[in-house]
Amino acid sequence: MYLSSRWGNGPIKQRLIYPRAANRPSAPVEVPTALAEDFNEACLVLSDSPKASAALSRRCVQGVLRDQGFQQHDLVKAIEAALASNQLPSGLAENLDEVRKIGNFAAHPLKDKNSGEIVPVEPHEAEWNLEVLESLFDFYYVKPAKDKAKRDALKAKLDAAKTKTT
Repeated sequence: MYLSSRWGNGPIKQRLIYPRAANRPSAPVEVPTALAEDFNEACLVLSDSPKASAALSRRCVQGVLRDQGFQQHDLVKAIEAALASNQLPSGLAENLDEVRKIGNFAAHPLKDKNSGEIVPVEPHEAEWNLEVLESLFDFYYVKPAKDKAKRDALKAKLDAAKTKTT
């Protein structure tokens, strides 16, 4: 798409504008819509604002945990409850609290003890948040849906075999 504009009495300027696109895949279809929207937006803004992406990721983690029954108002307490449930694979459990810490840089500015400067969210940190969210999605939504589809297919096959023999 070309946009043209005239500033003052000068020549018309043209710019080629491309639609925005994320550099990661969208949330899986098994993920609830509200969570998928937050995740997809976090992916979309990652290159422009790692801080915004991390804040959206933090919000999305809280949404996933609430959806899984961890209703604590405070994300720290929800994560602690999720970890205490011993449901999560160890690697995912270890990474989950790190998402909260990175998201806190965005949501609650922290200052460096030595320089006094606000600690920024680095792009690789915001990217890691998205990776951890993808693992949460896989654990809570994608894998259970795939497993259920396999069980349903086997049940249908067994039901069909029973009707043929009777």
